Amino acid sequence: MSSLFESFVTTPEVSEALADRAVIEAMLRVEAALARAQSGAGLLPQGTAMSIMGTCKVELFDVPKLVRESASARCLATPLVASLRETVALFNPEAVTWVHFGCSDQELVDTALVLLIRDVLKLIQADLDKTIDLLLTLALRHKSDAMVARSPLHAASITSFGLTCSQWAAPLVRSQQQLQAAADQALRLHLGSSVTTLADMQGKGPQVMSLMATDLQLNAPAFAGNDANDDTVALACALGLLTGNLGKIALEIAYMAQFELGELTQVNTTIAAVPGAKPVPPVATSLLCMVAQVAAQRVPQQVAVLLASLSQQHANAPGNWQTQLVQWPALLAASQSITCAVAQLVAGLQADTQRMRTNLEAVRTSLHAKEDKARFSNDLLKLAAEWTRSQIKALRRPQ
Repeated sequence: MSSLFESFVTTPEVSEALADRAVIEAMLRVEAALARAQSGAGLLPQGTAMSIMGTCKVELFDVPKLVRESASARCLATPLVASLRETVALFNPEAVTWVHFGCSDQELVDTALVLLIRDVLKLIQADLDKTIDLLLTLALRHKSDAMVARSPLHAASITSFGLTCSQWAAPLVRSQQQLQAAADQALRLHLGSSVTTLADMQGKGPQVMSLMATDLQLNAPAFAGNDANDDTVALACALGLLTGNLGKIALEIAYMAQFELGELTQVNTTIAAVPGAKPVPPVATSLLCMVAQVAAQRVPQQVAVLLASLSQQHANAPGNWQTQLVQWPALLAASQSITCAVAQLVAGLQADTQRMRTNLEAVRTSLHAKEDKARFSNDLLKLAAEWTRSQIKALRRPQ
């Protein structure tokens, strides 16, 4: 299946973070951490653990072959574990029985998915930080620059572009906090969800989980036997809120930048991706808005599917877990693409304050003097500037 249809709405960074090689590498990291933790807990000999850990290197495996076998087996873990055992057997046959010991296939895949989610979240959070900072900088610069406050359900009035920017930033700051809180809960080790696998570890399961979580820099399970995925779905909901907020900003920027209004333009600069390389022109505003809207339209459905997967007849019901695995890469790719697009969009914004004033005056000429004073007075503009300053102060306050 061609990836060209997705390429124009994704980024190279997220494509690399979710590539087949990255998935296999994440699963091998989990297997290596499992062996290391079990050795640390005294469950298996150190030499055995070293044999397994030394084999958990992605360059030792034929990734395309594993992908084909996973498609045939309809399972991500089975071909990898089999190949890992075969490779370990070449160096230390006695260590084979300890490969994947005390860990189910679902726990392996779920923990690997958490590692991938964490990598993409770092990309999202970096772009989100940048966007918030840029918006607050624009807000301060244009706190007193007048423009029309537009709403299809209310008569137009005066506001400032600075206040508009701070109002764009406010929900992003909230989303930033919600995303961090959700990530703190969701980025946890998946192990010990089965009584059988816990029993295999001879009472050392809690110690193994603690050591393994520390190794992978994840939260340890709150308690044994927890196989619920509501915490990861809550993270998906936080990404949905973020995407909705970013989509609104992109839509309003597209409206203000359209030819008839012309209040926002793109800075005409070039970007050199690599020192000494040929300069790359910035992506057009219309294309960035398009990428943002594609993501904003897709993410709500992706989140809805994950929410629906929580309702199941039995634990590990066929189809529900697999549905989550299918939806997460798509959700992460869309969330990262819109965050990156809006960061680029805001970075290239330039306000045409004269055009804003011209559009404002065009509205005022059609009003009676009394109505004009009520909705377009300088006192209202000063109030907008004051609100902008107070919002910037609140949004930049350390949380």
